[in-house]
Formats: sequence, structure tokens, C-alpha cells
Amino acid sequence: MERVILHADMNNCYASIETMLNPKLKGIPLAVCGRREDRHGIVLAKSQEAKVLGVKTGEAIWEAQLKCPDLLIVPPNYDEYLKYSRWARDIYYDYSNQVEAYGIDECWLDVSGSIHLFGKGRDIAEEIRSRIKKELGITVSIGVSFNKIFAKLGSDMKKPDAVTEIAREDFKEKIWDLPVEELLGVGKASKKKLNKLMIFTIGDLARGDADLIRMKLGINGVYLWNYANGRDYSLVTDRDYRDPVKSVGRGITTTEDLENNSEVYRVFRELSFGVSKALRSYGYLAGGIQISVKNNNLFSKQYQRQISYPSLSSTILAEEAYDLFLEKYSWENPIRALTIRAINLIGEKSGSQLSFYEDYSKLIKREKVDDAFFKIRERFGDYSISYAGLMGDIKVPKERNEIVTLPGGTR
Repeated sequence: MERVILHADMNNCYASIETMLNPKLKGIPLAVCGRREDRHGIVLAKSQEAKVLGVKTGEAIWEAQLKCPDLLIVPPNYDEYLKYSRWARDIYYDYSNQVEAYGIDECWLDVSGSIHLFGKGRDIAEEIRSRIKKELGITVSIGVSFNKIFAKLGSDMKKPDAVTEIAREDFKEKIWDLPVEELLGVGKASKKKLNKLMIFTIGDLARGDADLIRMKLGINGVYLWNYANGRDYSLVTDRDYRDPVKSVGRGITTTEDLENNSEVYRVFRELSFGVSKALRSYGYLAGGIQISVKNNNLFSKQYQRQISYPSLSSTILAEEAYDLFLEKYSWENPIRALTIRAINLIGEKSGSQLSFYEDYSKLIKREKVDDAFFKIRERFGDYSISYAGLMGDIKVPKERNEIVTLPGGTR
């Protein structure tokens, strides 16, 4: 049986939700942007009105304002975006349990087993589009096809508030004339290599020499060649599927450059709360620590090592990260960004061998302190309790909405 795959993409997601939250913004060119003070002054999303005026996602705020002097700048509200994302998925689940997130605003659905209940793929897509609009107050574009790659391509072809179907019988006519970079998986580097091979459209790629493409782009080139020819057999994962967690990290671009060890420790201390909280939710202990350091010349270095005793304590993680920093990093330039990552994860209940010289009671106490911290913060907010050393300006942005992007495999 031919598969029926949908790809649903919430149009101008962040900006649309901001308009829903504040109807006075409707019809106004606006952009959701990171804060300049936190050195995140780029456009994260834009409204349709701003898009028409040439505002692009990823460009600096000043560039966007040159194109649109009346552009309204709105800070991101990730909690609301996640809420709408969950509501949209609840609607998708009414039609299939095979729903795979691809970021906060996109999902694939495999509705092959639902067509006897709800009609053809296009009928299901139209019903979902109507429900999203009526129940959430925002619009969605949906692609309908026989594989994930073409369903994604379909949702991009017509926006906003539209359904586009790409069938096996007519996909060559519909997509082969499109620029090759429209195909999922073709980034800037791949496009450049393909263009050197005189491959400028998806059709050029499909008709190209597979061996030559493999030679120039490696195994990725083989995948892309197959995609262009409609050969994508990747599955839409079940709603309960979870990718194995291999590491948990938190990183930040500081509001000002860090200039000494004490400032670095305070940032690691603050970031370690997020890592510890995530480890608890996943049920893992960190067997190792990894840090990334980016200086103000934007040059990055990364270091890692095992830790003496697997733990999820924020204090231990921060101390291990700081010790690694002192051991490896030489101060040549001020630091712009730091990342701390728990690696070599093991199950929280798997057990581990303690050193004869370890003070086990001290380790337990540190973890219990974290327990109390998280319970208080969960009830009264992230800034309801902290260590005295983290009070005041530690050069960490106040608005740090952490959001998980779910990649969703296509291979």
C-alpha cells in the first residue's frame, strides 16, 4: 500500500502566536528577536507583513529595520510557543499516533492507516488545516506525499494556510524545476558542490551521475540523489518514541565578555542547574563532562574528560567543568560564550563503583540540595532561590528560555 505522509508547518509560528496573544499586533510588520543587550540581536521569526517587506529570519535587527523602519520588535516567549506546539500535536494525534516533531513548529504525520476513517490524505490535511485555524487561531501549511522528503517540500511550496499534494504520478512535473537547495538536506556547502557539477535544480540532481555525485559529496550525495528521485523510505516515528539521550548540555552567549576565572565559574555554576535538571528528567547520571569555550574572536575550543564519580549534582558538574577549564584553557582573549555538557551518560539506577576515598555522604547531600532547589524553583519561579555567589550581574542573560529542537531523522 502506498504510504500517505503529511508534513504540517505552522506559518510564521512565533509571530503568529504573538499576534494571537495580542490582537492589536495584527496587520503590523513585526519580528520576534533576541535581545540586543544579550548579544542575540537577530530575527528569530517574522510576520507575513514583515516577510513581504523583505525581512528574513536570521538577519541582524538593524538589517531588518533598514528594510522596514516601522518594524515592531517583540521578545521571544518560548513558553507560549511550546504550549501552542503541544496543542497542535494534540490535534495531529486525533488522526495518527505516528507523529514526529521536526522542531517546535513542524511535524510529520503518517496517516496511511487512517484513510479508511478520515478519507484521502488531502482530505485529512484540509481537515487539520481547518481545525488549527479554528481551534488555535493560527494557520498551517501542509504537504501531502508518499514520503517524508516530498511532504516537507510540499508544505514549503505554498504558504500561508495551504495544502499542497505531491503524488508519485506527478512529482517530476511539480518539483524537478525547483532550485536544488529546496530539497531537505541540501545546505550551503552541498549547494556549492552541486552547482560546480552544473546541478542547479532538483531535476538536475535526479538525472545526475550517481557515482560522480557520491565521489564529490560522499554518502550524503547518494541520499540526496535518491531523495530527488522519490526514494525516501524513512519512517515517521511513533508519538511515544524517544531518541536515545547521548548527552545533555546548556550553553550561553554572555551579555559581556568574561575576563577572569571567577566570572567563568559563576557562569558554569548557573548553567549546571539546567544540565542537572535535564539529567533528572531523563533519569541519567553524567559519567563525563565536556566544555566549549568561545573567545571574543569567535574562536572555539572544546575539552572533555571523565569525572571521578557519576553524578547529576549541579555543584559537582560545575566544579568538574571549572577544573577542566583551569587545566586546559589559557587566557589569550576574553570569553564570549560557554557551554557545559554532561556526557557518557549512565542510568540513574545502574549503580557505579565508588572510590575508597570518596565521601559518599557528601555526594548525597549535594544531590539533595539540588532536589530542594528545583522544588522551590518549580513552585516559585527560576529566580526564587539561588546561591549568594550568583546574585547580581554574572553576565548571564536574564531571559534564557531553553527550548529543545527535535531533529527527526530522515534516513
